[in-house]
Amino acid sequence: MKNEQNLVAVDLDKIESKIFFIRGKKVMLDSDLAFLYQVETFNLNKAVKRNTERFPDDFMFQLSEMEFKNFKLNLIFQSGISSHGGRRHFPYVFTEQGVAMLSSVLKSKRAIQVNIQIMRTFTKIREMMAAHRDLREKIEELEKKYDKNFAIVFDAIRKLVTEEERPKHQIGFNTD
Repeated sequence: MKNEQNLVAVDLDKIESKIFFIRGKKVMLDSDLAFLYQVETFNLNKAVKRNTERFPDDFMFQLSEMEFKNFKLNLIFQSGISSHGGRRHFPYVFTEQGVAMLSSVLKSKRAIQVNIQIMRTFTKIREMMAAHRDLREKIEELEKKYDKNFAIVFDAIRKLVTEEERPKHQIGFNTD
């Protein structure tokens, strides 16, 4: 009965909320993966270290001190609290290929099932990003076809489609 409970599928939205963009790559934290696989983070990292040849830098890397601080701050502002504190070492993060490789290192049925769900989530994100890119390209093609009378309309659509980077406002008091 206990094994059946362990094999319950993981919600794709729950996985999607655990995928972050770091160094321009979609990655998942070792602690989040360990939670999904229902193993200790220490044991997950130990299994990876026993198989280092399977995890080159484009599959897995350790966060720098600055990346970790920025990441923790983002988590605190997004969720109000951080569940990734109290570590002795900076966390490792795994790219999509690294997560796929974990299935060869962690051989439990739970790991296989979770990996399938994670791969589906990465695919879903990739499809959403491609659709967004396709829409932008179609708008640019239409712009070229039609005269300048529609320039205002296209500018408005482009603003809706592109994500503008807003300046970060300082929180707290400035002592300078």
